[in-house]
Amino acid sequence: MRMNQTRHFTYLALLSAMAITLNLLETAMIPPLFGVFRIGLANIIALVTLKILGVKEMIIVNIMRVMIGNLLSGRIFGSAFWISFGGVLISTLILILMDKLHSSLMFTSVMSAIGHSTGQVIVVMIFYMQPLIAAILPYFLALSIPTGLATGFIAKIATERVKPLKKAE
Repeated sequence: MRMNQTRHFTYLALLSAMAITLNLLETAMIPPLFGVFRIGLANIIALVTLKILGVKEMIIVNIMRVMIGNLLSGRIFGSAFWISFGGVLISTLILILMDKLHSSLMFTSVMSAIGHSTGQVIVVMIFYMQPLIAAILPYFLALSIPTGLATGFIAKIATERVKPLKKAE
C-alpha cells in the first residue's frame, strides 16, 4: 500500500511539474497565434492526469499549473492570472463532466479547449468591463477545435504509453 501511495504522489508531482513547465515554455517561447491565442500545451498534461490518476488529481495539477506558473512568471494575481484562472476553471469543469459521460479523449480535449477559450473571454469581459470583447469568441472557438484535436491526439499517445494508476470503476 505504501509503495502505491508513493508512486501515486510521484506521478502527481511529475505531472504538475510538466504542466507548469509547458505553461511557462509556451508563454515565454512560443508566439501566440494571431497575437492572442495559445495552443494550450499544458492541457495535454491535464488530459493525461485525468486518464491515469483521476479527477481529483487533474484538479490539483490544473491549480498548481495556474498558481505556480503565474507565480514563477511574476504575474500572480494580475490580469493574466485571472484570465488564465477563468480559462482553467471552465476547462476543468468540462473535463469533469466529460469524464462522467465517458467521452472520448479527443472530444473531451476539444470541449476542454472550447471551455478554456470561453472562460478566458468571460473573465476579460468582466475584468475590463468590455462586453464587446465577446465578438472575438467565435474566432477563439474556431481555433479551439484544431488545437483541442492536437492536444487530444498527443494526450492519447501519452496515455497509451503510461500505466494507469486510477482504480477501475
